[in-house]
Amino acid sequence: MRLVHLLRGLTVELDLFGAEFATQHGLHPTDLRALVHLLDAARAGTVVTPGRLGDALRLNSAGTTGLVDRLVRLGLIRRERDPEDRRKVRLLVEDRAVELGESFFGGLIADLVAAMGGFEEAELAVAERFLTAMSGVVAAARSQG
Repeated sequence: MRLVHLLRGLTVELDLFGAEFATQHGLHPTDLRALVHLLDAARAGTVVTPGRLGDALRLNSAGTTGLVDRLVRLGLIRRERDPEDRRKVRLLVEDRAVELGESFFGGLIADLVAAMGGFEEAELAVAERFLTAMSGVVAAARSQG
């Protein structure tokens, strides 16, 4: 149970850190989750439509539209017609959002990477396997709702 409590504590700390970022930039916590989802998708080369974003965040259509409108108005994302199917709209993160995130989270990320330097590759591989398994358990529980 000690690891479960440590995971919960880490989750709370990261959530509080993200909430501070959101507050400083006039964002709602859901806005931040949307940006993280869009950034992760961009890194993975995955196209995100408003519908997919809403599904990922468990928002209804009206909530998703409001979220996307707000992020577009703030200059953090843009809507773009899909070049392969002009009927579809995809969401893309603007450079401004990346720069904001790097300015706020960059120091934390650098410190996390530095802390990882104190671990052997084999230890990091076990940690990666552990965190991947824990994320899978949480995702499965969330999908059962």
